[in-house]
Amino acid sequence: MPHSTYLPHKMGSARISPEGQFEAGSFQEFTLVYTAGYFGIDDTGSIKIVHRFASDMGRPQFDNPSAPNYTTVEASNGAVLHVEYDPKRNIRPWDKTLYIKVVRGFLREGDQISVRFGDRSQGSPGIRVQTFCEKTFEFRVLVDAIATYEYVVLPHQPVIEIVSGPPVVYQAVLPTLRRKSQAFRLCIKGVDRWGNPSDQCDTQFKVRSNLKINGLPSNTCMNKGKFTRIIENLQALESGDLIIELLDENDKTVASSNPCRIVDSSDLLPFWGDLHGQSEETIGTNSAREFYEFARDKAFLDVCVHQGNDFQITTEFWNHLNELSAEFTENDRFITFPGWEWSGNTGLGGDRNVLHMREGRQIHRSSHALVDDHSDIETDANSANDLFDVLKDEDCVVFAHIGGRYADITVAHDKRHEKAVEVHSAWGTFEWLIQDALEQGYRVGIVSNSDGHKGRPGASHPGATKFGAYGGLTCVLAPELTRAGIMEGLRRRHHYGTTGNRVILSTHVLFDQSAELILENPDGKEQAKPCTRAMMGDIVRCDQEVVTFEIDLHSPSPIERIDIRNGLETLEVYRPYDEQSLGRRIRVLWEGSEYRGRGRETIWDGFAQLTDNEFESLIPINRYNLDKKFEQTENGRVEWTALTTGGFGGFDAILKSPYAGILEINTHLVKESISIEDIGRDELIFANNGIDRRIRIFRLPDVNPHHRETLTRRIQLVDHRDNALYVRITHEDGHFTWSSPIYIYC
Repeated sequence: MPHSTYLPHKMGSARISPEGQFEAGSFQEFTLVYTAGYFGIDDTGSIKIVHRFASDMGRPQFDNPSAPNYTTVEASNGAVLHVEYDPKRNIRPWDKTLYIKVVRGFLREGDQISVRFGDRSQGSPGIRVQTFCEKTFEFRVLVDAIATYEYVVLPHQPVIEIVSGPPVVYQAVLPTLRRKSQAFRLCIKGVDRWGNPSDQCDTQFKVRSNLKINGLPSNTCMNKGKFTRIIENLQALESGDLIIELLDENDKTVASSNPCRIVDSSDLLPFWGDLHGQSEETIGTNSAREFYEFARDKAFLDVCVHQGNDFQITTEFWNHLNELSAEFTENDRFITFPGWEWSGNTGLGGDRNVLHMREGRQIHRSSHALVDDHSDIETDANSANDLFDVLKDEDCVVFAHIGGRYADITVAHDKRHEKAVEVHSAWGTFEWLIQDALEQGYRVGIVSNSDGHKGRPGASHPGATKFGAYGGLTCVLAPELTRAGIMEGLRRRHHYGTTGNRVILSTHVLFDQSAELILENPDGKEQAKPCTRAMMGDIVRCDQEVVTFEIDLHSPSPIERIDIRNGLETLEVYRPYDEQSLGRRIRVLWEGSEYRGRGRETIWDGFAQLTDNEFESLIPINRYNLDKKFEQTENGRVEWTALTTGGFGGFDAILKSPYAGILEINTHLVKESISIEDIGRDELIFANNGIDRRIRIFRLPDVNPHHRETLTRRIQLVDHRDNALYVRITHEDGHFTWSSPIYIYC
């Protein structure tokens, strides 16, 4: 145990009122009363009330009685208390700390310290409850009774339950591609304003499809008490890109599904996964069992992997994870792998994720920092090079990850196992990682996952703390939904990553004459076979100077742009609309990060002032944290508070006059005045150091109808190096999609 175990039954007790269920993200008032035990608390002794790292409960403040999160503390015997809040004052994962020190006087047995979180007595609305669901949300109390700064955890902790609110959005989820002969399902759920699946849905829908579907009802309903509605055993009677809509009683569309391509035949099928997330046994929320249940039953994933920080994974928990991965794996329904996050220090290589093909394998921790049992410490791999050495004969795949630490793939890389880099997670967007790989000449694919800490793998809303982005998804193109099929897709880099949306994407290269497709073996020896066509992730040798690059995309959101790239070079930025299509809509985006490490958050608080024109409407982009201000004031002004961690946020503005006036942007990092008539299809960029830290402004059509694009480009290859052909798609709703590169050597 990380804390003292000395006589916890003599250290007192704590209770919370009120108890029971509370809506996620709501404002409440709680009174926690600590009653001193046999030892009391000596002069300069203290207590800590701690919450998990993942919790985004409102931060207690002590200065403004009418503002949210106002908190008061007092001792029943009049002892003078020093109170402060520090998000890193205790051992992880319980590091968010309200610290209460007795600075004058002491407590005897029976004396009390009362803490009023969200004290409403002077006008505060209360403290904002954590924005995600948890059955056992603890106000964990630790006691330093003898003033040694040695804390004892009370044996019984105050607990409340946090539940979802009413639905504000409905979602309809289909698979991304199916053969006409295959049955499939339509999954429906409602989510509350903080992204939690809601069990308060009580509504009926009309169901409309653009294709003939056998088994699809004309009406369906969601009943209160249920989180989802799943319609099974559907079968398409014709080919095409299927869209299913849910309509209300007035025939207004409430939800449109992601597109699902129906084909006569296909060797590979797309399967959606979140290959990286954590539970309460490490630094996340809710149990590992609940983690997999959410992924399968509420996020509708095909694949999911628990990836806890290795230095928190005890042998007992590792065995439990292996049991869970075996239990939850069911061919053709849901696939898991036993896995772990190698969490080495940045200077030793940074974070990696390990996915094992089968259970019973040794975990090789980066350290035993929070594992007290050192009996297997000799199995540790303290550096990334050590990790790759001990994994050399393992049946596994590895991908490079960026969380608090970032993967430095210039320090270590092993092409036998490290098959991908993770360019997006709930921590942010990190395209510089694929750029690092390309600079080093590595042949890796692109994945996106969540590293979610809030118990929502596959639907990882960032909530209201430092996580700056919605968690990503990886679409694996595999021959079948089995471990062997998914592992083949990962090893061959046959996958693409998104920032959480589900799109149809395929990229291919066509060769004018026969080329050689490289087939990699576990021993690293290359074999090849003739080919005239290659798909994302493939490695090909050819003698041609020019190849044909094909891109096929269907997005649930309008397409803003497609960046076509060869390695580090952007060959073309394709926009599906021309200058004549532009209207009164301008887009203002802030993006980027401070630097690569933990302090990457970039604050974009500021305003935009419009003169000699008017904002007719404003729509925020990627405003996941509802605590952050976005409001229109008088006199043509919009104000916001915002941050980015590599991705982007911003807003769309519909102007009363399309070309009149001046737009003033005022943030700490960028201050500019722009003539509205200068805002066109090509973006104006105002940079401020950092990593792509900048504001971009450009004009869009008032309505963009372009959801599907099929592009064919002739690409001139560069001799004597890899030509890494891939695309990044920017969607109007704020999402990205990346294909894994096709590597062509000539």
